[in-house]
Amino acid sequence: MDIASLRGTYDIFPPQSRIWESVELEARRIFNVYGCSEIRTPIIEDTRLFTRSIGEGTDIVNKEMYTFPDRKGRSITLRPEGTASVVRAYLQHSLYKDQGLCRFFYIGPMFRYERPQAGRNRQFYQLGTEFLGSTHPYYDAESIALLTTFFKTLGITDAVVKLNSVGSRSSKENYSLSLKDYFAPFIKSMCEDCITRFEKNTLRILDCKNPACRETIKGAPSTEHALNQEDAEHFHSVKEYLCAMNVRFEIEPRLVRGLDYYTNTIFEVVHTRLGSQDALGGGGRYNNLVEEMGGPSTGAVGFAVGIDRLVMVLEKILSSQETALSDSLDVYILNPNDSLSADHIVMLHALRSCFVKADMCTEQKSFKAQMRTANKLNARFVLIHGEDEIRQSIIKLKNMTQKTEEIIPYTTFYTAVEKVIERIGKK
Repeated sequence: MDIASLRGTYDIFPPQSRIWESVELEARRIFNVYGCSEIRTPIIEDTRLFTRSIGEGTDIVNKEMYTFPDRKGRSITLRPEGTASVVRAYLQHSLYKDQGLCRFFYIGPMFRYERPQAGRNRQFYQLGTEFLGSTHPYYDAESIALLTTFFKTLGITDAVVKLNSVGSRSSKENYSLSLKDYFAPFIKSMCEDCITRFEKNTLRILDCKNPACRETIKGAPSTEHALNQEDAEHFHSVKEYLCAMNVRFEIEPRLVRGLDYYTNTIFEVVHTRLGSQDALGGGGRYNNLVEEMGGPSTGAVGFAVGIDRLVMVLEKILSSQETALSDSLDVYILNPNDSLSADHIVMLHALRSCFVKADMCTEQKSFKAQMRTANKLNARFVLIHGEDEIRQSIIKLKNMTQKTEEIIPYTTFYTAVEKVIERIGKK
């Protein structure tokens, strides 16, 4: 077979898939603590949803979207991000009529056609939250606190929050004019993307990764002086709330996000273990998006996390011993009689019904071969119940880590199972 996965996509196997699983489980746990409920939106959407929300001057819309006509000629796009779909669902089902603040979270695949590199794939995975229904600066801070809490529960304690405000529509327009004045003398020497952005969306220049352009960008004016009084007060309150929540942050005065719908507070969480592509996640407020898509004026704030990059960091943090432990088997039942025993089947499923991760040998293998299989499966314990053990009415439980063996009386089957569960520390 010469069919392989497409460039920019990849398969996820154990033990790495165990890390993915733990990330998603922890996300659901933490999001639930913060009152978020899961929303699942379609992977395919009407292309107009993204051109309207993300912005026609962005790289995502201009270069990266997977767009194609369906059989009726309608333009369909694989979703490149999650927020637009959540807002579409919020409007389509009139959730703003029945509820106050809506707190959603999502987990799923996204698609962008770009050059594959470490932590950046054409099919990638995101998890995120969206708070819809309030303009209060407290929810900006709560969203950031939720994100940093999630990272800390995964063992990532050295990530850094980068914080900025681009202000409301009027402040963004003022800032764009000041950037245009600054970049005008330099623009002919900058990259082609920056030249295009200069005309269509000057703020996007600040997001350029070209090293030569970055040097010019260092001298660009910051957003601080472009904010009107209301926007400045909003940002001041966000910083106060973050301090009250004991969330550390750094002001990044030229930080912008790659999507046009952001207003006021924007943020990124970065990690040094990722190199130049150091962002683990980020987000911000988008107070105009719901209204621009045909709904009422609605305050909203959210964030997204790239799971692919997050797993890369966790793989570097976790020791090989911890990774092996997360993928280990609790009990492996040997088959010393070279035939599948009904007792072993009953015992296996009794252990599993008590949430013990167990398996057994079903093939005719030597005792040594079965022990090698137990080692390959990272079994913590091996259970032996052969002819000798049956005659003595016992079970042998071998601790594979400590290399010790214990005899458990087999007075009744269920008593034996309870003893095994007790010994392996599952009670």
